[in-house]
Amino acid sequence: MAHGNGGAGGDRSYWRNVHEQLGVHLSKMTLSDIHSKMLVRQLERLEQKRDALKKKGADSNGDGKDSGDGKRKGLPDGVSEEFGNDEQEMGEADEITQANTKKSYSWQRKYKGRKPRYFNRVKTGYDWNKYNQTHYDHDNPPPKIVQGYKFNIFYPELVDPTKTPQYFIETADSDEFCIIRFHGGAPYEDIAFKIINKEWNRSRKRGFKCSFQRGILSVCFNFKSHWYRR
Repeated sequence: MAHGNGGAGGDRSYWRNVHEQLGVHLSKMTLSDIHSKMLVRQLERLEQKRDALKKKGADSNGDGKDSGDGKRKGLPDGVSEEFGNDEQEMGEADEITQANTKKSYSWQRKYKGRKPRYFNRVKTGYDWNKYNQTHYDHDNPPPKIVQGYKFNIFYPELVDPTKTPQYFIETADSDEFCIIRFHGGAPYEDIAFKIINKEWNRSRKRGFKCSFQRGILSVCFNFKSHWYRR
């Protein structure tokens, strides 16, 4: 009888320890996510300051001519270039699950695969094409459209950190969309998202970025626009 009571007490102690360790583990995951997002925002602020300094130097040394990458002309009265621009965080609902093609990796016998964490955002705004300029204005803007994306995929524990993670563009079930797939290497599994299928503007001055720093793969881009063709 005494042995039975001791066993029950031991079970309670065991599960209490498991519960406490689970709480600690979940807290560490939450802190890791917060730290990762703060790191992304810090890197973005530093890049914005650097770009602002470059632009200031170019403006002071330039002749004032428009190179085509500056502020767009032809916007309606009272509408700035940034008017209505917004960013929304992407979540698990935006992921593409590749259940039909269970991907295998050459390293999966040696390492336990894991899905990388990410901090992704979709950029929306107004398209001031000639039709919208005629029919809409500041007080009555046109419907918002997706203008670009910001992907930040975290690979802090790559087995081979000398190999830079990559992204690939693949076809989707509709021509209106495509799939962007990120490949980091062991021990991270590939992760993919469905995005709008439009041509990217690959000019850094228009927001394009593809870099791998401090374990973060950043791919940011805006779509090309042909708003003011003559």
